[in-house]
Amino acid sequence: MSRDFIVATYNANSLRPRMGIVLDWLAKHRPDVLALQETKVRDAEFPAGPFREAGWNVVYRGQKSYNGVAFVSKEPLAGVRDRLYPGLPEEDARYIECECRGVRIFNTYIPQGASLDSPKFQFKLKYLADLKEAFAKSVKPSVPALWVGDMNVAQTEIDLARPKENQDHVCFHADARRAFRETAGELWIDLFREKEKGPGHYTFWDYRFPTALSKNLGWRIDLILGTRAMAGRLREIWIDRDARKLEKPSDHTFLKAVFSAD
Repeated sequence: MSRDFIVATYNANSLRPRMGIVLDWLAKHRPDVLALQETKVRDAEFPAGPFREAGWNVVYRGQKSYNGVAFVSKEPLAGVRDRLYPGLPEEDARYIECECRGVRIFNTYIPQGASLDSPKFQFKLKYLADLKEAFAKSVKPSVPALWVGDMNVAQTEIDLARPKENQDHVCFHADARRAFRETAGELWIDLFREKEKGPGHYTFWDYRFPTALSKNLGWRIDLILGTRAMAGRLREIWIDRDARKLEKPSDHTFLKAVFSAD
């Protein structure tokens, strides 16, 4: 009997201080693939050793102090690519893709945007538009594929605790939501919303507000999206809120999806 296919995503907000959390989570949940964002470590210093010693495969692309993406997997991954802009040698480490068990997986750390009047916000909008173009060339609804990661966009009012107060936030502004919606288009389905339609489910609680977690003042910005082919295989998907309660956690937590084998 074929086993389930399990995929998870986690913004570590600096991987090295979070290695204990990540390794413990991997040991408990045994995903086929865990996508990481904001590893914040150069490739030469990436802590690959502890993953491999624990029996995991790992591929990564990083840079000093900022960004950084990686995959941790049970089996070696095929077709790894780590550039959205192959002709740009200085591209930020925000993108990596692979294939596992016949499923193409795209892992992204979308730019946050800084402020509405910042060039970084315009870059965020452009990055989403460029992703849309890339997806159009390589993904079809009938083909098994997942787009996972920290999207830095809350799509609707129920995806954050305080929508009225955050209308002009770079992660909820109408322009950001429109750009994300256009990138997803008819291709990508928000799989969490296939199972849970209600409010109050978040993946990020801001460090700057000590009571954010206890009062559940969060944002749902870490997503697992799938093509129609994957949506039909979805068995369950859930947010591991408990991991955010651990000592010295990331400000994000794990999102895990379980799919039937085919």
